[in-house]
Amino acid sequence: MADNQYTEDNIRSLDWKEHIRLRPGMYIGKLGDGSAADDGIYILVKEVVDNCIDEFVMGNGKRVDITIKDGRVVVRDYGRGIPLGKVVDCVSQINTGGKYDSKAFKKSVGLNGVGTKAVNALSEYFMVYSVRDGQKKKAEFARGELLKDYPQEPCNEENGTYVEFVPDDTVFKKYAYKKAYLEKMVWNYCYLNRGLVIKFNGERFQSKDGLKDLLEDNMDGDPLYPIIHLEGDDIEVAFTHGKTYGEDYYSFVNGQHTTQGGTHQGAFRESVAKVIREFYGKNYEASDIRQSIVAAISVKVIEPVFESQTKTKLGSLEIEPGGKSMRAFVNDFLKEKLDNFLHRNPQVAEVLERKIKQSEKERKELSGIRKLARERAKKASLHNKKLRDCRVHLTDEKNELRDRTTLFITEGDSASGSITKSRNVNTQAVFSLRGKPLNSYGLTKKVVYENEEFNLIQAALDIEDDMDNLRYNNIVIATDADVDGMHIRMLLLTFFLQFFPDLVKRGHVYVLQTPLFRVRNKKETIYCYSEQERRDAIAKLGRNPEITRFKGLGEISPDEFKHFIGEDIRLEPVLLTKDASIETILSYYMGKNTQERQEFIIDNLRVEEDIPDEAKGNETLEKAS
Repeated sequence: MADNQYTEDNIRSLDWKEHIRLRPGMYIGKLGDGSAADDGIYILVKEVVDNCIDEFVMGNGKRVDITIKDGRVVVRDYGRGIPLGKVVDCVSQINTGGKYDSKAFKKSVGLNGVGTKAVNALSEYFMVYSVRDGQKKKAEFARGELLKDYPQEPCNEENGTYVEFVPDDTVFKKYAYKKAYLEKMVWNYCYLNRGLVIKFNGERFQSKDGLKDLLEDNMDGDPLYPIIHLEGDDIEVAFTHGKTYGEDYYSFVNGQHTTQGGTHQGAFRESVAKVIREFYGKNYEASDIRQSIVAAISVKVIEPVFESQTKTKLGSLEIEPGGKSMRAFVNDFLKEKLDNFLHRNPQVAEVLERKIKQSEKERKELSGIRKLARERAKKASLHNKKLRDCRVHLTDEKNELRDRTTLFITEGDSASGSITKSRNVNTQAVFSLRGKPLNSYGLTKKVVYENEEFNLIQAALDIEDDMDNLRYNNIVIATDADVDGMHIRMLLLTFFLQFFPDLVKRGHVYVLQTPLFRVRNKKETIYCYSEQERRDAIAKLGRNPEITRFKGLGEISPDEFKHFIGEDIRLEPVLLTKDASIETILSYYMGKNTQERQEFIIDNLRVEEDIPDEAKGNETLEKAS
């Protein structure tokens, strides 16, 4: 009989830093390597900056300096500074902080006193100092352990708090900060806090018109009518309609970007349709009203409730404990402000109704096609010809594992076969393409339903009616690194950007990076993703290693593929920069051939070279079995 004794020896008491390091996901969500905007290294930055923003909101300090270089993060605010006698406690004692006093921070995001402590525990080096009225207090830590508690001393610096840290590379392996994600984070702080100045790596960031600026800076193309910008007590809204498909939302609570929405975003979607129906006195479909909408909503909530420690989705049903419901709060605001705006701006009201009628017409024209497309997709899924699904959707009713799910879109049977055999069947699914997809640039959504590949991809993702139904958090394009593979990659990106741009804007789309070379000897095997890595591997392994050049995914055996889609998976996110226009990008790369594009191809043409002679020796080049 197995020894299953349960005694006092089985009971452990962990101190605060041990618990954080043992279960980091409870405090900062997933770890990641920096390829996704919600990876842990960005949460660490955010937890520190949030404290600076709370100081600004309380009227203390109008500037925050952020420097991030070579993995080292420095954040300096010019608020009141941590009370000098509590500097060590505030960064190393769980449930210690100033935000429990609701009078001081009644609409703060970080109410649980965990954020900065988590940063401390998960950093190989952490230093904090506070300046108050000519006095300075400093402390240094390593992985949460206090290294040195400096005595208080006089100084001539401005009041405020300085935090410096380096994420622990034993926790965040092979991590790297991406400038695009950091700049987006900084801009959001500025949009939500007019008057705040953030200097990030020497560049100045500031917003004059809040959410109106956010939409102007992030919209693809010109709006159909001037942005409607409405403000009230504890709520700000901006919206318009664009020319792309779908609905695009930016939602915030107490300055926190709720990337997964929540009750406030749901209340806005419902209320904007209701108010517009009442204004026109017509029972328009909510989907027709919201088609192509681009909107931002920010609310201030007392003691907000989020669905996770990383605060990406609001769960609060009320604007404050025992107060008005979120739905009633948002609806009452729009009923007054939006209705008044439309009455005072008849030209905007006319353009808006014209857009609604156009969406209604397109929906009715597609209704028959959509029904047939659904039937075809259902029939195809029954025969399991295209999609090899993961088990999460069969067992995870509470969606607790949804953020770990991945859909690999592959080309051909050999590549999909290798990934299918080596994948994690619980969270990883595979969709196999048949040949090259259609170039969908400039086509209407009708093609999504009439084209079998596009219809089945849409059905697999379950994004036909609502992006919130997305079945996989990560959509990974897995194609060969040759000309045909690159073309298929471009055709898939065109499809997503043309019809479902939110997938890209919300950071769900990635490109799988697979090794170009395998360099090995009898003792060690090194996979190389670039020429430089190959040269480094040859130098490390010494004389005459065996070198294999992988020319396609199908050449990589399932046993080897496990290394590339497991814990060490390398994903390159598909990012749209702040000033990128989808229309401009697609017309340049996927539109009719232009002289400009021809010149670009000629100027950037590279001929693949063989391995340099000095690296060859007696090495053998072979295909992977």
